[in-house]
Amino acid sequence: MKIKTARLYRQSQPFADGPYICRGQTEDGFDSCIVALEAEDGTIGWGEAAPLGAFYAEAFPEAMRAGIERLLPVTIGLSATAPDRLADALNHAMLGQPAVKSAIDMAAWDLAARVMDSPLSDLLGGADGDSVPLYRSIGQADPDAMAQKAQDYVRRGYRRLQVKVGADPLEDVERLKAVRAAVPNDVPLYADANGGWLLEDGLRFVDRTRDIDYWLEQPCMAYADNRTIAQRCAKPMVLDEGLVTLADLLRAHQDGVISGATLKIARIGGIGPTRLMRDIAVSLGLKVTIEDTGGSTINTAATAHMMLSTPKAHRAHTVDFMNWVTVQNATGMPATAEGMLFGPSGPGLGITVDPDLFLQ
Repeated sequence: MKIKTARLYRQSQPFADGPYICRGQTEDGFDSCIVALEAEDGTIGWGEAAPLGAFYAEAFPEAMRAGIERLLPVTIGLSATAPDRLADALNHAMLGQPAVKSAIDMAAWDLAARVMDSPLSDLLGGADGDSVPLYRSIGQADPDAMAQKAQDYVRRGYRRLQVKVGADPLEDVERLKAVRAAVPNDVPLYADANGGWLLEDGLRFVDRTRDIDYWLEQPCMAYADNRTIAQRCAKPMVLDEGLVTLADLLRAHQDGVISGATLKIARIGGIGPTRLMRDIAVSLGLKVTIEDTGGSTINTAATAHMMLSTPKAHRAHTVDFMNWVTVQNATGMPATAEGMLFGPSGPGLGITVDPDLFLQ
């Protein structure tokens, strides 16, 4: 069976909790690209990718849409049950640009699983359990405001928090201290700079937070700087922006920089390449977070399948983007509860996508 049509949709997704501040930049929501691949029998696979503005990753919405429009004709006539071969065709047609390919690749995996009448998680290795821990991210603000937001998220059931740092390192120390003091000690904290520090900033931060229990995430953009900080820091370190290719992952592990890996589907190029890096990370004994740069229900469902098919012992946590935004683009995604994300049932992503939800 072959793919007969391919379509691109757009959805504006405002943030439910107001503007999001990260790395000194502010965004009011996601500008999402939604892809539909339809097989000859009428089965449709769905994919979604949404960059966070233009500052967060090497992608921005206007370029992503233009790239997807260029690539969609490549998918016509390809097998509806061979997503890896579709990825080969995309890579032959366009050099690099993983964010452009991500929603198409996701739709191809959803389509293949639906045609096979199988949950996507089965194609990715099989589900290990039915739920995944969630974290919630606290955008940069003054320490008291961040502490209040942390308490609010804990009251709403989230038991893992990410504290956005990456600005003035001394102010960031106060941000982390305020949040740590505001929530129970058994709530893990990740201090995530998103690569916003220079080397000296990161060194000053870790020197002044030795007595706080936390994980450090992507302090600097330059790999050499992160390696230097890892050598000075007694805290476990996770890389995110620094993990785009399998070579990045292998180098960071071999150099002893990371104890965990955050893999973003759009940054890596879709379900297929993310699965490869996940499986290697697991074989290396790392904790894994699989999430994305943005989106709503479709993207959250894909994240759930990716994480559920990751062995429990190697799961860190993930995000519920469908709850970060005020609009949905599908039904059938179970509600989150007690800080856990649950996987949908049914073939493919297990959700029902309704274009009327994003064609208004």
